[in-house]
Amino acid sequence: MNTPPDSIRAVVWQEGELRLLDQRRLPDAESWLRLDTAAAVADAIRDMVVRGAPAIGIAAAYGVVIAARQRYRENPADWKTALEPDLEQLAAARPTAVNLCWALARMRGLIQCLDGDPVPALTAEAGRIHEEDIAANRRMGELGAAFLDGVEGVLTHCNTGSLATGGFGTALGVIRQAWGEGRIRRVFADETRPWLQGARLTAWELVRDGIPVTLLADAAAAHLMHTGQVQWVIVGSDRIAANGDVANKIGTYGLAVAARHHGVKFMVVAPTSTVDLGTASGADIPIEQRPGEEVLGAGGRHIAAPGAAAWNPAFDITPAELVDVIVTEAGVVERPDRDKLAALMARAAA
Repeated sequence: MNTPPDSIRAVVWQEGELRLLDQRRLPDAESWLRLDTAAAVADAIRDMVVRGAPAIGIAAAYGVVIAARQRYRENPADWKTALEPDLEQLAAARPTAVNLCWALARMRGLIQCLDGDPVPALTAEAGRIHEEDIAANRRMGELGAAFLDGVEGVLTHCNTGSLATGGFGTALGVIRQAWGEGRIRRVFADETRPWLQGARLTAWELVRDGIPVTLLADAAAAHLMHTGQVQWVIVGSDRIAANGDVANKIGTYGLAVAARHHGVKFMVVAPTSTVDLGTASGADIPIEQRPGEEVLGAGGRHIAAPGAAAWNPAFDITPAELVDVIVTEAGVVERPDRDKLAALMARAAA
């Protein structure tokens, strides 16, 4: 068994500074941005410099450190009040990803307990969020890979690797682990319109880590399943509702429908911070609508007929009944429902 490849980190805290690998420019250029205000971090999250639910939460946690440092310098006596607009700005950057709110709530809880200079304690807490995410991803990789024994091929959608997390990845972490253990023979990736995260990011990660990958147009996925070349679809999630409904990158729902029709198994890999027991079902999850220009163009060039409009939801909802297994760092839920998820989260809390 080989060690699973893991060479990429996209969120770095170094000498009191947040550095983000600009994922909009991959794979053509590896460009790093240095951010020194909460507004800049919020912009980076909204503009998809950093993306993927866990990575968004981690970046936001470091954004709190940056904001608290600035507010404490400006007003040591009342920095908590001055910090509130920064927290609200970060929270509003990407509304669908529950990890963002989870990370901010964790930082808020610590803020309430602090007196004096908040920076050392908040820096340590953001670092723990980051480190815990990597550890959780490795555990999910082990748990998910156990389902993949002698599998000919797997299909993934969007990007769920080191670029979308603190490191190693969620769904791509399972694929990394399974590849290292020799459990899978081929990896397929949807290109994932309109931002092409599969073509630009997942392919870049896998090629860089020495895992062969075959790209396909999103519309070719059902035919790929029909040919029998894949036995599992493995995806991540931005939010999992209490009943097991899954919000993920647009196109995931269609994959789940096609997978069920073709007898292909469907796996969702996400940390427990993505599970939102306060949201009853997928119908209650806000779906971010992004600018139509993303659909009307490609690579910075307008490609649609002049005058055409665009509908551009960033996410869709996959009903729980189409999910075969949810993998978290706290355990696995097969054929998820409300009771099973509640039991999982109770175990995680304990």
